[in-house]
Amino acid sequence: MDYLGFRSTTLDSPIPDLEDLNSAQPSKLELFKSSFLDSSMVRTLAPPIGEKRVVLPNVTWQGYQQVLQALPATRAARLTYDCGVLEISMPLEEHERASELIGLFIRILVVELGLRLKSMRSTTLDRADLDKGAEPDNAYYIQNQPKVAGKTVDLRTDPPPDIVVEVDITHTDIDKNRLYASLGIPEFWRFDGEVWRIYCLVDNGYEEAETSPTFGFVEKENLYRFLEEAKQDEVEAEINLRSWIRDFLSRSEQV
Repeated sequence: MDYLGFRSTTLDSPIPDLEDLNSAQPSKLELFKSSFLDSSMVRTLAPPIGEKRVVLPNVTWQGYQQVLQALPATRAARLTYDCGVLEISMPLEEHERASELIGLFIRILVVELGLRLKSMRSTTLDRADLDKGAEPDNAYYIQNQPKVAGKTVDLRTDPPPDIVVEVDITHTDIDKNRLYASLGIPEFWRFDGEVWRIYCLVDNGYEEAETSPTFGFVEKENLYRFLEEAKQDEVEAEINLRSWIRDFLSRSEQV
């Protein structure tokens, strides 16, 4: 049967509630394992570091939209939909911290450079005509900020965000590069907890770049240093970054 666009499968044995399993006595959990899993396949998994993920195949666009409507507006879970595949991710502490700090990094750059900014955070970016939708960690209008200032963005008529940021510390089954290229995002930043990758849209696909077209003087080492300093004190890290940018701009004016 179909429910919210999901194709369900009937099992001969009932599956216990996940919350029930989490709090179950060892004997109850072992009974579940022996009932549904071959003993040779049972192994202890390390707890997730950055995100918890659930992937649902064969989900219709209508089902995806119903899930969006059913979830509360103030939710932590983020949805990504790509041609029938729905991924629901729950960010954990390491993910949220990296996302927040990268967002602060971008805001500091924008302010110190005297640019304009419209932040979209994790606003749902939907394109029904492409059968794709995403809720990135952060999305920004910088170059195109004047075109969307003071209005609710409609991707059917408005340009897409200039920069989208995704933190993916654990594996994701969805090809985020292909998805955001299809949405026409000019610049895509990805961070896996260790490496910052910058992708620039070229001929409907992404090419990796060493520097951001938006912030050409910024090197990857600048972000890494900012993140490392922020582990000890985020305020001091911000002060140091602002000082470095101002010194760089001052030296550039003297050349």
